[in-house]
Amino acid sequence: MKIKVGLGFDVHRLVEGRDLWLGGVRIPHTLGLLGHSDADVLIHAICDALLGAANLRDIGYHFPDTADEFSGIDSKILLRKTVALLQEKGYGVGNIDATVCAERPKLNPHIPAMQACLSEVMGIPVDDISIKATTTERLGFTGREEGISAYAVALICKN
Repeated sequence: MKIKVGLGFDVHRLVEGRDLWLGGVRIPHTLGLLGHSDADVLIHAICDALLGAANLRDIGYHFPDTADEFSGIDSKILLRKTVALLQEKGYGVGNIDATVCAERPKLNPHIPAMQACLSEVMGIPVDDISIKATTTERLGFTGREEGISAYAVALICKN
């Protein structure tokens, strides 16, 4: 068995007039993330981790923000397409470990729903998806509630 790991990172600005999507789940909040797609930073970081592990470049290469077909797209679709790209190279997802950095809203109550959603999209057990939430202790752009960032590590396997 061959195993590989990848690291992903994403950040989006918080703005009025947009829904907040994280891990494929709409989170009630007064602000949402700005982006060409639904701006789900968690899914974008996971996509980059998976693509990096398989040496398939990054999310912007496969799903550019200059392409009209991805305008407003549900990031769960991008994640499904990413998993399909891995499968074409003979890889499956082993596990995901991710961290979301946000001052508000509190994300811990939403983590089980995010895990369930991502499990369904990637076709892996919930137990193989770790999501943690943290703040930056009011420091930096995250602390000033200007944006949200996410980090992810992915393990992929080839038999």
